[in-house]
Amino acid sequence: MKITRQRIITYEEEIPGTLSKFKDWEFSSSSIAGEDFEVFVKLFKKYIRGHLPAGAKLHKFNPSHYCLSGFISKGDKFIYFSISDVRYFPRGWQDNILIRTAKSEQDYTGGSNNYTSLEDFTGDVEKLLGKEED
Repeated sequence: MKITRQRIITYEEEIPGTLSKFKDWEFSSSSIAGEDFEVFVKLFKKYIRGHLPAGAKLHKFNPSHYCLSGFISKGDKFIYFSISDVRYFPRGWQDNILIRTAKSEQDYTGGSNNYTSLEDFTGDVEKLLGKEED
């Protein structure tokens, strides 16, 4: 489905703060990320910020070409998170979010890979924040 800038604006007004519209969304595909992905990134970031464990903060957020990653911190502990390309793994951002411990906001290799869903994100991140680094 091709959407225009006008449709994006209307869309944001219709469902502020939710990702529900993207559950079965077929993202545009091109050499630059489409406007639909730009809206998705804003909503995903807002969702993550709103679902952090107590005392944790979104330390870094890196949208890329139809995928994204970031770091969550609490005190001196860091968690790296990542979702795969939404065009090729359409449910990955909902059901298969990579999370792992990290030594800093520069540690992209970090500890052991763990996977979570949006539904379990808060609790699983909280568990990793309480875990000693691998």
